[in-house]
Amino acid sequence: MTIYIKVNDDDVIEDISFQTFGCGAAIATSSMITEIAVGKTIDEALQISRNDVAEELDGLPPIKMHCSNLAADGLQAAIENYKENNQ
Repeated sequence: MTIYIKVNDDDVIEDISFQTFGCGAAIATSSMITEIAVGKTIDEALQISRNDVAEELDGLPPIKMHCSNLAADGLQAAIENYKENNQ
């Protein structure tokens, strides 16, 4: 799972996309993280938790909860990468 973000001059995520190879739950959580994060500042987006993703999907089966972890962690990695390259 790879998350890509486009951040404007006000540090707001104006576009976000993903590339995911995996099961349906992994794709669903990737898609949901994009819906949750777009329009938020990078600091607000960093506050999106693994549980937030699962809750927005109205829950995930326990065996698929790791997919929400991947999506939240992927977003955080994208933001950290952005910060490293733009400061």
